[in-house]
Amino acid sequence: MNVELQMLAWSVALGIVHLLVAAGFMTAQRGVRWNAGARDGTPAPLTGVAARLERAWRNYLETFPLFAALALAVVVAGRGNDHTALAAQLYFWARLIYVPVYAAGIPYLRSAVWAVALWAIAQLLWALL
Repeated sequence: MNVELQMLAWSVALGIVHLLVAAGFMTAQRGVRWNAGARDGTPAPLTGVAARLERAWRNYLETFPLFAALALAVVVAGRGNDHTALAAQLYFWARLIYVPVYAAGIPYLRSAVWAVALWAIAQLLWALL
């Protein structure tokens, strides 16, 4: 299997774990009853780690579709090489590191890790242009 597809699969797995962790912290703040209910009304805003994990999850949802589309396109177009394989690996590892860094509230490191993931996406795009 292509490295790009392997990293896509691992990134999906990461997304599932990311979702479950963010949901777990949200449920810890808002309660199981709220989570299991209809969620009518406006809940109190999340705070602390739960809020940071929610924002990190939203950020993941912004970058993952770009990565997924480009990883698939690179493979389908036969444009994969060592450079795109490295880019796909960098995306995955940067997104993996991003979660605990954001949860811990480390501002500049968080931005640097995000930039690595964005650079990886740009490298996949470049391979197709």
